[in-house]
Amino acid sequence: MAHYAFLNENNIVTEVITGIDENDVETLPSNFSSWEEFYSAQRNNATCKRTSYNTMGNSHINDGVAFRGNYAGIGFTYDETNDIFYAPKPYESWLISADTNWLWVAPIDKPENTQENIDNNIGYEWDEDLYQSDNTKGWILNSY
Repeated sequence: MAHYAFLNENNIVTEVITGIDENDVETLPSNFSSWEEFYSAQRNNATCKRTSYNTMGNSHINDGVAFRGNYAGIGFTYDETNDIFYAPKPYESWLISADTNWLWVAPIDKPENTQENIDNNIGYEWDEDLYQSDNTKGWILNSY
């Protein structure tokens, strides 16, 4: 079993399906060179890219080989240059790169949570407006 993502003209994922394992070429119709090509033909030649359900943060969760950065979801972007999928940007100030394992990160480090906060169901969340007004701040304590 493998998963395949369909992309629109802007390389945004519009659909993800479960399909036939990419190594199972015995059942691949002879007029296709890959399952990506086969599934693309089933969707009016929409671009189709295989995605790994077990890949997140450019790591394979079962110690296998990471594939295309992250498992694709609807709304994710496919980056052709780096051959990776990444999630929609959560905040204007956040950054993503190979250095962040293709995950969005805040421009300032998240403070360590204390045991007292954890015991009281309090944690840090990002406040973009606060960061935009003072780029040395951004994390605020909030109940959850």
